[in-house]
Amino acid sequence: MMTLLRFGLRHHLQFPPMSRQPPTIVSKTVIAQTRQFRIETLELKFASGQLRQYERLTRNATMGAVLVVPMLNRNTVLLVREYAAGLHRYELGLPKGKIDAGEDSFAAANRELKEEVGYGAEKLQHLHTVSLAPAYLEHTIDIILAEDLYPEKLEGDEPEELEVVPWDINRIDTLLATGECSEARSIAALYMAAAHLRDFV
Repeated sequence: MMTLLRFGLRHHLQFPPMSRQPPTIVSKTVIAQTRQFRIETLELKFASGQLRQYERLTRNATMGAVLVVPMLNRNTVLLVREYAAGLHRYELGLPKGKIDAGEDSFAAANRELKEEVGYGAEKLQHLHTVSLAPAYLEHTIDIILAEDLYPEKLEGDEPEELEVVPWDINRIDTLLATGECSEARSIAALYMAAAHLRDFV
């Protein structure tokens, strides 16, 4: 039976509660839109009375996204090597994708895992939700740890077969030294998963 667990990283520091309210959105205007992205201009009024205009890239009605850390065993994470159009090169990273309508983050994580890596997971745990550049991107992604893997392949939408690369999760520094893994989300997720696995030996 599949095990689904939701929890964040354990926090040892206590911060004072936030006392400020977000600024008021006076107006919101879409200034550009594509199939995947929408750019909005926000006119904001701060508690100080100051008016400011901000631009942000929004999610364009998506349900969110997942980044999966698939553990073949206690020490071996399965990375994928795929083409990254932003940098026009191949990158090593973790499987990821959008949450489709009717899915939660666990269902999306298991589907993406089957499509990109060729495995499903009996045990899925939510480690954290991270943003990318919160000053101007609305996008967040759920980091899901996948364990107790079993072989199962689903047809994905990638233009070519992704290369699956097993890697020792205790050698993240060596991975970064190769220069093939530069995505901040994947790097953060690997360190979070490694710390979690050490804590729960």
